[in-house]
Amino acid sequence: MSSRTSPVIPGFGLTLGYTLVYLSLLVLIPLGALFLKTTELTWEQFVAIISAPRVLAALKLSFGTAFVAALLNAVIGTLLAWVLVRYTFLGRKVIEAMIDLPFALPTAVAGIALTALYAPNGPVGQFATALGFKIAYSPLGITLALTFVTLPFVVRTLQPVLADIPREVEEAAACLGARPLQVARHVLLPALLPAWLTGFALAFARGVGEYGSVIFIAGNMPMKTEILPLLIMVKLDQYDYAGATAIGVLMLVVSFILLLLINLLQRRIAHP
Repeated sequence: MSSRTSPVIPGFGLTLGYTLVYLSLLVLIPLGALFLKTTELTWEQFVAIISAPRVLAALKLSFGTAFVAALLNAVIGTLLAWVLVRYTFLGRKVIEAMIDLPFALPTAVAGIALTALYAPNGPVGQFATALGFKIAYSPLGITLALTFVTLPFVVRTLQPVLADIPREVEEAAACLGARPLQVARHVLLPALLPAWLTGFALAFARGVGEYGSVIFIAGNMPMKTEILPLLIMVKLDQYDYAGATAIGVLMLVVSFILLLLINLLQRRIAHP
């Protein structure tokens, strides 16, 4: 007499129902309301709002700085994850805690601290001013703030993957005559690339919508250092709810397309 095992875990229907309800309340319904609100606008009005020079400048700044910050963290975070996984040294636990600090620290506090440090009269900013450029109140300052708040996403995504790669694989490649760069390229990189793209996507997504840490260091100058989340707040303060939702829909659509492309690239790399 043969026993038949169900291909799904017991209670699948109940857990799936809870999942869909939870997802709907937190994600689907709010996003649906966002799109519904924009129906108050005609197509011409919607296009006029999202194609305004001020909106396009903020769009370019928000997505550009988020991309650069995610790219920087993809490099720096990989090095940090490698050091934390492969080496044991004094102060390692302190560095681990510092990496998680952006998760626990209120973003507004981080923004104030960074502004005080990198403002033209700050301890670091005054040296930059003497060299003829400024950090705070510029796209550079925004990128710096986004780099700070998105660093943990890359490090924490790569750490478990690095920990699962046996050192014997690297040693075997070295014994066969592979140079360190060849080991990194042909042994480590293929295993790390899917997780690396995931960490990059998470950091990019967080950076696009970041507000608290950026609002103080940006300077908020229209057409120069004004980010899209701030522009949405400006619309809300003016009781232009339809305009604010139109910009929100623009951010949502652009973010979705970019994240979809990253996920497709990640899947193609993982399953060539």
